[in-house]
Amino acid sequence: MKRAEDLRDLLNRIDRRSYPAYKDTVGKYQFRNYILSIDHVQGDPFAAPSKISVIVGEKQGGFPKEYYNSFWRKAALQDMLIRRFYQKTDQFSFQAKGSGKSGMIAVSRPGQKILERSACQIDAKSGEIVFRLEVGFPANGRTVNSRELEKILFVFLPECIEGALYYKAYNQKQVSDVIALADDQQFIREELSRQGLSAFVANGAILPRATGVSDKPMHDAVKFQSPASMEVSMELPHRGKITGMGIRRGITLVVGGGYHGKSTLLKALEAGVYNHIAGDGREFVITDDTAVKIRAEDGRSVKKTDISMFIGTLPNGKDTKEFSTEDASGSTSQAANMIEAMEAGAEVFLIDEDTSATNFMIRDELMQRVVHRESEPITPFIDRVEELYQQFGISTVLVAGSCGSYFHKADTVIQMKQYVPVDVTELAREEASHFPLELGQLKPAAAPEFRRVLSASKAGGRDRMKIKAMGRDAVSIDKETIDLRYVEQIADTEQVVMLGYMLKYVLQEMPKGKMTIKETADRLFAVIAQKGMEGIYGGKYLPTGLAMPRRQEVFACLNRYRKF
Repeated sequence: MKRAEDLRDLLNRIDRRSYPAYKDTVGKYQFRNYILSIDHVQGDPFAAPSKISVIVGEKQGGFPKEYYNSFWRKAALQDMLIRRFYQKTDQFSFQAKGSGKSGMIAVSRPGQKILERSACQIDAKSGEIVFRLEVGFPANGRTVNSRELEKILFVFLPECIEGALYYKAYNQKQVSDVIALADDQQFIREELSRQGLSAFVANGAILPRATGVSDKPMHDAVKFQSPASMEVSMELPHRGKITGMGIRRGITLVVGGGYHGKSTLLKALEAGVYNHIAGDGREFVITDDTAVKIRAEDGRSVKKTDISMFIGTLPNGKDTKEFSTEDASGSTSQAANMIEAMEAGAEVFLIDEDTSATNFMIRDELMQRVVHRESEPITPFIDRVEELYQQFGISTVLVAGSCGSYFHKADTVIQMKQYVPVDVTELAREEASHFPLELGQLKPAAAPEFRRVLSASKAGGRDRMKIKAMGRDAVSIDKETIDLRYVEQIADTEQVVMLGYMLKYVLQEMPKGKMTIKETADRLFAVIAQKGMEGIYGGKYLPTGLAMPRRQEVFACLNRYRKF
């Protein structure tokens, strides 16, 4: 392996040469307490920045082994290192001067949620830390300015590394607090199953966000307080006793006036599939990690999906056991989203009346009297919600502001009053008894058949397929855009990028016409379990800027790709 001084000598030799001379720097260099790897050099100063990784051994890093001996601890520790590193780089980015992206030092910038990211990975066996970042190699015009790059690599980066990747740079209690929080969050996740809960919201949690575009907690927000009748307590391994609202498995209805916090609670539950950092306010809002937000999605593509549980024989004779359309309606899209979530293993549905198709959710008694059941192909969700739980084990949390018919179905009814939840289950049942719900005879639904096999024309070479993320809204692969706007539990653009590479892997590496969606997802996660994200990315080096999506979002992406 080359030495740091070899890199310094090389930079001196290529100073003021044409920009491609930077290509000679690719390779690994041994610095005092770490290895610097220059993985890829940009073509010119205006192109995407160069890719660099830093490798710190277990002895040099010094983090206790027990801090990364489980997946949740390791994810929390990696997240902590990323946050500290980008705080350090903020003072150095663009301090080296030049044209184009010269002097840029870019690292992942996590939000409030903790995700598994390519930016920082710790080997659970060896303790080795690999940290990935991007650096704009400085230039004057298109001429090498190696003096400025030397400043980045020999002055700026060492300070960031020493301040972020070594245990001795941290307050040890702060690190142990991060690990303790991860342990406590994992304990609650496991406790959900033991106590028969779909979700837990701790007393004192702050659910409202600062603004519509900020995921940070709202200042002076009303702190969450569970109704006494719904309180559950847990003895966490580090924090000790914690009390909050336990949402029991089954059917939970959230009601209340406008602007009283119904959707805010649901949004917190949606985000509760991920762990949150300390200070977020939702650290102890924990939802079953298979939960899926279900909504209508007019115009989406649906391919060979068995929606017969909700949509029967159509007037045009179209088969709803293998339903396909390039332009789904509100009801058919919501039915497809629900069936696809079932296939993805969801055990909880999160639904907001405001983003649902009305005719999919309910048909009132007067409408049933005028338009008889045999004339209506749609079996509304209200007719199936109990069956979904009793026969398929899928719980529902539904926010409703106008439809009282669900009072007949709900096991629990929560009314939000000025952001304070009140258990009104008994009142709702009493009032509902005065308004009998006439549903008539309904045949039990057959279990959906998940038989769709993925097929696509042969993809081009690996290097020719270009992936571009459009925020959290969409990903483009080979100029085909997959619309992800309504896959609402995607937390980060980096997850969208990873979804793009997972789809690329499917197109290029998996046999077409032989594997179902489930088998495809199983294969993808098996590759990641064995080889890490590198197994999917497939290049010579793994870049920064990737984050692992959930299995449910992988299904959503595959189902929305129109060329299968």
